[in-house]
Amino acid sequence: MGTWFKNATEKDLLIINTVRFLSLDQVERAKSGHPGMPLGASHIPYLIYDRFLRFNPKNPSWINRDRFVLSAGHASAMLYSILFVMGYDLELEDLKQFRQLNSKTPGHPESFLTPGVEATTGPLGQGIGNAVGMALAEKFLSDKFNREGFPIIDHYTFALVSDGDLMEGVSCEVAQLAGHWKLNKLVVIWDNNGVSIDGPTSLAWSEDVLKRFDAFGWFVQEVEDGYDLEKLEKAIKNALEQKEKPSFISVKTHLAYGSPKQDDASAHGAPLGKDLALQTKKNFGWAQEEFFVPEDVWAYRSEKIKKGELLERQWQEMFQEYAKRYPEEAELLQRIFRRDWGQDYKKVLPEFKEPMATRQASGKVLAQICKTIPTLFGGSADLSESNNTYIHGEGDFPNGRNIHFGVREHAMGTILNGMAYHGGILPYGGTFLVFSDYMRPAIRMASLSKLQVIYIFTHDSIGLGEDGPTHQPIEQLSSLRLIPNLFVLRPADANEVSIAWHIAIERKEGPTAIVLTRQKVPLIDRQKYASHWECLKGAYLLADEGEETQVIIFASGSEVHPALRAKEILEEEGIKVSVVNVFSFELFENQPQEYKRKVLMREVKKRVAVEAGRGLLWHKFVGMDGLIISMEEFGKSAPGEKLMEHFGFTAEHIARRIKEWL
Repeated sequence: MGTWFKNATEKDLLIINTVRFLSLDQVERAKSGHPGMPLGASHIPYLIYDRFLRFNPKNPSWINRDRFVLSAGHASAMLYSILFVMGYDLELEDLKQFRQLNSKTPGHPESFLTPGVEATTGPLGQGIGNAVGMALAEKFLSDKFNREGFPIIDHYTFALVSDGDLMEGVSCEVAQLAGHWKLNKLVVIWDNNGVSIDGPTSLAWSEDVLKRFDAFGWFVQEVEDGYDLEKLEKAIKNALEQKEKPSFISVKTHLAYGSPKQDDASAHGAPLGKDLALQTKKNFGWAQEEFFVPEDVWAYRSEKIKKGELLERQWQEMFQEYAKRYPEEAELLQRIFRRDWGQDYKKVLPEFKEPMATRQASGKVLAQICKTIPTLFGGSADLSESNNTYIHGEGDFPNGRNIHFGVREHAMGTILNGMAYHGGILPYGGTFLVFSDYMRPAIRMASLSKLQVIYIFTHDSIGLGEDGPTHQPIEQLSSLRLIPNLFVLRPADANEVSIAWHIAIERKEGPTAIVLTRQKVPLIDRQKYASHWECLKGAYLLADEGEETQVIIFASGSEVHPALRAKEILEEEGIKVSVVNVFSFELFENQPQEYKRKVLMREVKKRVAVEAGRGLLWHKFVGMDGLIISMEEFGKSAPGEKLMEHFGFTAEHIARRIKEWL
């Protein structure tokens, strides 16, 4: 075995090969998976966990643990094997259930499912962005909470990335930011094996990756012999000594190292097969039995548990002394890592008296609530003044609370997720609604991983006007509503914006998108119509004619106002109309059936939906025979009020359409 790994002790070889072959056995038993990277790179996470990572396997959520992100999530079997060997709450039986229904070892790592998994990864490029977000959170919180002699927040973030991660454009976006922000406690290690699914990476890739990261402002190292543990360990030590730059280490490896399929692309994503798996074990002098764990590895596992408990205990002792000297900071730190944002924000939620654009109202809400939630932290993709996401008077990161992401929506999304994974931060990010498309993969991952992230999406319809169809969202509202566990909130006026922020702060088990207008919208007369607090139920009867209702109109956001005016026009002609404000599809779905029946008024057969976006999803409210006034084509360039008239979203047009339909 010693000929395969240089400068490795017998203990190193024993544990590395335990991880490699437990991974191989998982893939073989499941008859699916990715054996290539576990065979070729298991020594890298082993070295990190064994020599450098500070963690407590009995408490995976310890605040000051070092983080390890497997960005190349297809190598999940390797991660599960490492976590098992290091003492996390995984048993051999869990490894044997790899990729099986309801197991703790799914095909790609899921942060909420498996102890020790820091981030849900698999879609390439997401994990490196998450790691940047974690390092960003560490820097922000350490600056806020640490005091002389008390490094309460003081940890590193490691990420193991693949060729594919670095091909994805988002890796460039996040690496640019990490270098710009000088995130020196971030260490990214590239498993540089030169093989992707289709074959050698040279088929589609010829850039100098090291020069790329050097240009981004990283400390760059290369380990040509990736199986020399001494050189690899030295490179990581050098990385940890950096004070001004994040670190990037290229480690030259071989896919499916030591197997008959070494460097063969077919070993990337398919089992070797029983015979080749046994031959690989034989090449390393390893036991042929399945899921073999030597006694010395069990002993090592126990040692890692004890060491981890000691590390956290030492930190807890320091924290107790810190709490005596800085009780307010200590109480706040514990609270924010429970995602308890307090209740004081409710006292400062504005009550608006004047009409305004809902994006403007959002900025005013943010300016107030940020005073009560000191780790509400975020920014915009170069649109802070347009999105009203800038917290004036708070400065810019790294010395303040405003993040300038630049024109990098996808990077922003992955970094926000990393901040949420890290904990202690309530992250938010803003862009135009139409550009949510650029960050959709990160939104989906936040929803899957149940991350509390707040999205501020402004310029929400053709009402944005002159910028034209390139910037006017048509399909985005519907497409976001299709993502499971994402709450999409579209306020109709400024006071509903306050409620939207309230919901986003209270909602802990998933992301929330607050969708806002560029154009000014009126205030709804709450003396005449239902309270804006009814938004908490998702959809509510804003104007209720009860049993006299002949037509019911469902509308959202800025289209609620012409719907209310259309009601008045129709009632002048003797047609009784009720109006439902559909603030959030998802919130409404969570209401009791009795409430939903009351709002939906199924006994009313004439049903209309109004929204300046694609209309397909509105059939759930109006049925197949209902009238949907929507946008079924791209917009045009003109002032917003002209476009609303042209495309039929004025009160007069809505009333006329309904009369013709009746």
